[in-house]
Amino acid sequence: MDAQRAQEICSSSEMKNVMYNGQAVYIEHVDQGSGQATVHPLDNPSSKQSVSVNELTEQ
Repeated sequence: MDAQRAQEICSSSEMKNVMYNGQAVYIEHVDQGSGQATVHPLDNPSSKQSVSVNELTEQ
């Protein structure tokens, strides 16, 4: 995924299916300059991590 699409998903009011390493995640924030996104697993909102948007896939 690219940073622009990740930002679109993050800003959308609709829930999108986004995967990171085979796990469904929610995108909290996108830094388009660095290409990083703050995400957390859908089943564990307290487990936030920063990942490259290139590692995210939309299902």
